[in-house]
Amino acid sequence: MPLNLTRARTCLQNFEFSKLFIEELGWSQPSSRQTMEMPCAEHSFSRRQIAQLAGVVAFEISSKSGHIPDAKTRAALHKETAKHHHENLLIFVDKDRTQSLWYWVKRHDKKMFPRDHIYVKGQSGDLFLSKLNSMVFDIGDFDEDGNVPLAEVTGSLKAALDVERVTKKFYTEFQDQHLAFLELITGIKDERDRHWYASVLLNRLMFIYFLQKKFFLDKGDEFYLQHKLDDSKSRGKNLYFEKFLKVLFFEGFAKPEEKRSAEAI
Repeated sequence: MPLNLTRARTCLQNFEFSKLFIEELGWSQPSSRQTMEMPCAEHSFSRRQIAQLAGVVAFEISSKSGHIPDAKTRAALHKETAKHHHENLLIFVDKDRTQSLWYWVKRHDKKMFPRDHIYVKGQSGDLFLSKLNSMVFDIGDFDEDGNVPLAEVTGSLKAALDVERVTKKFYTEFQDQHLAFLELITGIKDERDRHWYASVLLNRLMFIYFLQKKFFLDKGDEFYLQHKLDDSKSRGKNLYFEKFLKVLFFEGFAKPEEKRSAEAI
């Protein structure tokens, strides 16, 4: 079940993280609501559970100083928390609840790699919510006893918060698509020009993709490009670039509305 973007955005913008996890991401109520005091690096911190699932616990942490701690202190607080809750997600918030830092640690080859994600009040949060979509669980994910495998929950955290992995995956797939696209280009003999043309077109497509994911195109059509491709195929073969993309690039995005051709309106 996909994340309800409107409700989740409201929770995120209001810093209602427990509500976000339980009502929108499908996690369970915390096993304890007791606030724990955690002295660390001559400072005092308060830690409380906001949600849990399959032994993975999400915590909200604040300091008496009102500030989000530095990286060294965050690592120490994670180490202390992991003594009792091996798999965890820490959300650090400031005193005024206007800044939050989501802290998750990736473990690989007996090494730990912290991943930080910052959300500040006033931001739309849509990009951040697109990451959290991987952490949604619904009734179909639970077994007959009402449990979810730990590996599925930790995997969802990795999919959502392991930025380095996502970045590497993106650039690897982009390079693969770039090479495949080069093989399809005809009419351009110079190798450098073919590479340039492939890069420009793919970058333009990515730009449109991000716009559609923000619901900015065609009255909020999240699958704008795919729907236009399907429409193009229904009207004939090899029309997508000539009749749609070229018009979109060179008129829709390049000219004011009153100067566009009838095809571009």
